[in-house]
Amino acid sequence: MSVLTAPAATTTRTSALVLGGLAATVGASIATSAIAAAGNAVGISLDISGAPIPVPGFASLTAIFSVIGLVLALVLSRTARSPRMAFVRTTVVLTALSLVPDVLADAATATKLLLMLTHLVAAAIVVPVIARRLAV
Repeated sequence: MSVLTAPAATTTRTSALVLGGLAATVGASIATSAIAAAGNAVGISLDISGAPIPVPGFASLTAIFSVIGLVLALVLSRTARSPRMAFVRTTVVLTALSLVPDVLADAATATKLLLMLTHLVAAAIVVPVIARRLAV
């Protein structure tokens, strides 16, 4: 009977990528919730189309999309010739696209700007942490 094992370097790199990505996810989730709470505290509405976005919703969505980014990084680490460059290019485009719904939302200008800020802060936290752990 033969046993297949992953090379130690690949396993270590994958572990570092996953642990770093999850730590960045937690940090980004806390940061976006804090931004939303601070904005709300100074009078920026969190209402879109008359329905309020709960502050914990910022953390939840940040975590979901950060984990999707981590999965993207794991796939690229196995399939791309230059995983770091592919990841950074892809996430820059996806971050830019994530701002489109905010611009189009039925919300006050301050609300739209706050939403865009949360997207940019989350990306600024998560993308570099994951990218540093990908092969050049």
